[in-house]
Amino acid sequence: MLQIENLSVQYGVVGAVRDVSLHVQQGEAVCLIGSNGAGKSSVLKGIMGLASATGSVEVDGKMLQEMPTAARIAAGLALVPEGRHVFPDLSVRENLQLGFRTGSKGDRDARLADVLAYFPKLKERLKQTAGTMSGGEQQMLAIGRAVMSGPRVLLLDEPTLGLAPVMVDRVAEVIALLRARGVSVLLAEQNLNMALAVCNRGYVIATGVVTVDGLSSALRDDPEVRRAYLGISTQKEDPVHAPYTRY
Repeated sequence: MLQIENLSVQYGVVGAVRDVSLHVQQGEAVCLIGSNGAGKSSVLKGIMGLASATGSVEVDGKMLQEMPTAARIAAGLALVPEGRHVFPDLSVRENLQLGFRTGSKGDRDARLADVLAYFPKLKERLKQTAGTMSGGEQQMLAIGRAVMSGPRVLLLDEPTLGLAPVMVDRVAEVIALLRARGVSVLLAEQNLNMALAVCNRGYVIATGVVTVDGLSSALRDDPEVRRAYLGISTQKEDPVHAPYTRY
């Protein structure tokens, strides 16, 4: 479904990501994990064409690396950026409708119904101005707006950052629902415990380079990964071993 080969991202003369290769199959959730500043967001921006990048980006056999961001969205990619970035002066309904790109009014209404089923709270807020909602509600809206585009591959950049535990759980549940519908998910997260619980596989990134990858179960139990790449203690309070529902 999504195939990335030797992706490198530059900001001016500064190299943020170097030779990252990864893949996500249809209906699979894969996490990109690492500490703050490791390069996770840069990988997603490179995939979307939002940063200067080299390497190949392929969705369903279609090469996208020479295409602008709008064409990549049309090819089935959608990004929920870190920080939500909703349109604060528009209503919830208007924000969601902006995510819909092509199709009939019936298609739009059906997709909106799906989003409101994923996030019932948004149904209560359709007329509310987005900027007046809580951070967690704005995160629901940002994900819902991306889902309105009908993505084949959904890129999520730190979707649980600053959220209450109940909202983290809801994001995890929605990832599972999307996967059941065949949507592929690439999740960039610092929340190691949540990411490994909801994803099949993971890639660990440090200083712009993928250092290790494997099944979530293997990464979870690897003390070297936690200590060397994520700066997480191996003692009992290690959040890797905190209870979390696997979706």
